[in-house]
Amino acid sequence: MPATLPTSLRQLIHEVGPVDAAGVDERVAKYATRSIKKESKVFALRLAISMVDLTTLEGKDTPGKVASLCRKAQHPADEYDAPATAAVCVYPALVRAARQALQGSSVKIASVATAFPSGQAPLKTRLAEVRAALSDGADEIDMVISRGAFLSGDLARMQDEIRAVREECGDATLKVIFETSELETYDNIRAASFLTMPLLRPGDFIKTSTGKTSANATLANNQVMLEAIRDHYLATGVEIAMKPAGGIRTAKQAIQFLIAVKETLGDAWLRPERYRFGASALLNDLLRQLAKEQTGRYQASYRFSESAGTY
Repeated sequence: MPATLPTSLRQLIHEVGPVDAAGVDERVAKYATRSIKKESKVFALRLAISMVDLTTLEGKDTPGKVASLCRKAQHPADEYDAPATAAVCVYPALVRAARQALQGSSVKIASVATAFPSGQAPLKTRLAEVRAALSDGADEIDMVISRGAFLSGDLARMQDEIRAVREECGDATLKVIFETSELETYDNIRAASFLTMPLLRPGDFIKTSTGKTSANATLANNQVMLEAIRDHYLATGVEIAMKPAGGIRTAKQAIQFLIAVKETLGDAWLRPERYRFGASALLNDLLRQLAKEQTGRYQASYRFSESAGTY
């Protein structure tokens, strides 16, 4: 543990227990050795599709692009019996467009908020953004924590802000984004998990990343968070959900993440209410692999990108 850690953070890490980094790395390396074939692979592919928060978070996003994304979320590939995705994830300004496109659909609308991705705005501004997204029809809010508050040891401020957003969300689902690459260590990721989880309701999420930094979700930081969820559940009985986001682009990666869930938390977490993938490119590869399993042939890489129209 670095000597420069603030006292409050050092004490928290001592309380929740430090992470055996070598053990985590060794464990996740084994997930890549698991072999999933035939019916089990098809099951895993369909399950992963149903867990995707299909995401567009670009400055050039338009209502038309969001509408196209929503069509794809509802009908990724009907010819291969692909399920709808769990949600679409958009900026608050485009929630209304998503709500119009998803009327009558089971697909949820998630919106990033609280000055995503930096979190560097006054709290009243961040809360106003949450209210606006919910007013326009968001079902779920993905908020970013104040990494500066956490790393400087101002843990009470971080908790107060999460508590305020949770209260603002009401019945909506809250996903709390740590930006694990900026937390830097497994110990910090575990500590942030334990600071956050007591403030959440059953079915709320902790989430790895914004997807806007150079390092995003990894099997290792996912594992640290899964183990924190397990330990919190064993201590409290409260079921917190998990969302890795950013950098998960292939079906092979997604299946490895699902193996981690099964082996750490069990089958009860293998459903969209308790596990999600935040992704944009991932869905296309899941669909290509599903088509390959059913037809014996790979589709062209652009096939499923075009299936929902141009965006």
